[in-house]
Amino acid sequence: MDIDNVDEKAFKSFEGRIVKKDLVSSLKGQVNVPAYVLEYLLGKYCSSSDEEVVEAGLQEVKRILSEHYVRPDHSDLFKAKVRELGKHQVIDKLKVKLVETEDKYWATLVNLQIDHVNIGEDIVFKYEKLLAGGIWAIIDLSYDPTLYHKKEIRPFVVEEIKPIQLASSNVLDEINDCRSDFTRDEWLDLILRSMGLEPISISHRLKMLYLARLIPFVENNYNLVELGPRGTGKSYVYRELSPYTILISGGDVTVASLFVSLTGRGKIGLVGLWDAVAFDEVAGLTRLGASQAINILKDYMESGSFSRGREEITAHASLVFVGNINVGIETALRTSHLFTAFPHEMQDLAFLDRFHAYLPGWEFPKMKSDLLTTHYGLVVDYLAEAFKELRKLSFGDAIDHYFELGTSLNRRDEKAVRKSVSGLIKLLHPDGDFTKEDVEYYLKLALELRRRVKEQLKRMGGVEYWNTALSYIDKFNGRESIVPLPEQVASTLISPDPLSPGTVYTVGLDVESGRYAIFRIEVARMKGNGNYTVTGAVGRAMREAVRTSYDYLKSNITKFAVDKSLEDYDVHFQVVNIMQAKEGSQTASAFFVALYSALMNIPAKAGVVVLGEITIQGGVLPVQDFAECVHLAKENGARRIIVPVGNSKEIAFLPPEILQGLELSFYSDPKECLVNALEGLD
Repeated sequence: MDIDNVDEKAFKSFEGRIVKKDLVSSLKGQVNVPAYVLEYLLGKYCSSSDEEVVEAGLQEVKRILSEHYVRPDHSDLFKAKVRELGKHQVIDKLKVKLVETEDKYWATLVNLQIDHVNIGEDIVFKYEKLLAGGIWAIIDLSYDPTLYHKKEIRPFVVEEIKPIQLASSNVLDEINDCRSDFTRDEWLDLILRSMGLEPISISHRLKMLYLARLIPFVENNYNLVELGPRGTGKSYVYRELSPYTILISGGDVTVASLFVSLTGRGKIGLVGLWDAVAFDEVAGLTRLGASQAINILKDYMESGSFSRGREEITAHASLVFVGNINVGIETALRTSHLFTAFPHEMQDLAFLDRFHAYLPGWEFPKMKSDLLTTHYGLVVDYLAEAFKELRKLSFGDAIDHYFELGTSLNRRDEKAVRKSVSGLIKLLHPDGDFTKEDVEYYLKLALELRRRVKEQLKRMGGVEYWNTALSYIDKFNGRESIVPLPEQVASTLISPDPLSPGTVYTVGLDVESGRYAIFRIEVARMKGNGNYTVTGAVGRAMREAVRTSYDYLKSNITKFAVDKSLEDYDVHFQVVNIMQAKEGSQTASAFFVALYSALMNIPAKAGVVVLGEITIQGGVLPVQDFAECVHLAKENGARRIIVPVGNSKEIAFLPPEILQGLELSFYSDPKECLVNALEGLD
């Protein structure tokens, strides 16, 4: 490996605080401990550019791990060593629980596989995280065969522990003093290398997305979600990179463990003991799906506090939710929304609206060896201490020096964007020395991460969340910029091109899911005996709509000046389910238009969508949820929408932005519907 400019600056500025990162990965294959545990030792013995020093230090680390790190398959060997020596130092994960029926704290040594280990209350109260998931530590473990509990020997005793984390009060001062030695991009590369990544092989956008995973480390009460494919390292940073962050599997978390006292001494749970609580595999969060749990989560995510009895309790832990999306992003965007990984009970709009940022997990590559660095980075523990200190600062007002936020942002949007910008500034400019260009770059990313949340809410909640065009205004030139989403391309669900006769788009309600969907109806006629068939994803409501439209035209065919008889043709109706809904009610008018179009060989107007129902007698029924239907059609490319006249009064309630560039035509009878929808009948 060649020492590059970033390495040289790191040695100059952080001597004794850096480590060759591939040493971590090589040891990681030998011992299953978090990266910060390994780096704690590597930072003490291998923080040098001298290969001989590094090699000697590496041998010492291996010796310490060999003699003191407890491998699960060697647990009996270590137990015997503690017994024979009377006392021995071990490196293990230590957890504590209160057994209230015995009024006693018992410690568990995870790898040593001992459940009933004596531990003093003074140690428990000094390190409360022992009660909330446990901590890795260097443990002085003794053996006393005279200790009994309930007539059973409980000989193991935790005498003292040293948590594996760096205790230094001036870490942030050191980092701030050295930050100016690096350009912004060099500092970004150093942080990424500190995470174990090699930035040379990563695009600048991807670098920033990796960095955004760290915002919960430095920003209090930051709510982040990342959903994407497996194997992209979503949960790695929260498990490996800080002793102040805990990763818990979705099924293991309850409201009690998250918020309520674990010690019985009136103290709060995980959110009060950790800087960030990350939930792995959100699909398993079924225990948090109950209404009471959701309400407590919403309160905490909004305000950073929750009620326990009459008392309002404040905490600062950020919440991170990671999980897998098992379909392609294009399919997910076309057919549903990007929160489908959550349990159904947690797809609560008010809950999801509390997320400050949605990281596009589908943009992260699968973790491979070429993504891992062989260069030097800051010892993770050292960086984690700086992150912890940065939580005390805020750069949320940095935006105001140069920009205004657009009118489309509500107060919750603004809060989210400010927290994201603040977090990115802390990570890249901990000394507070940044430029207008820096802030604008971070502002664009912050708006994108928040807009991704809003776009999904719009898909799920419709018009209530219609305004997703999040923007910012430059105070110096007044220019307003709307920030797009990379995955949001111009929709082609509704073709802007002329369609062949017999083809019409409509919007129908899937009663089972309660969601509206776009359907393309295609009708073909052929010589036959007056029969019709229906294919596609067609439920009972659509079959009834087909029957109504067919029978109405058949009984009124002379009224529409049709010189053909349906008795001479077989008609094939096909419903093309372009959004994979299971049903589409209130669609009879569209079937009628498509049937007439096919019969007379007259195409529908380009970009037209037909809404509404007709009855067997030719009556016209208004559509329910008119605003939702218009909104969905417009968002997916509609240029013209044919609407029952009964919905005309609802136009006043539509946001002007939805109506912009959209032609609405009303009809009071089936003939007027045909005139508005088809070419050449005006």
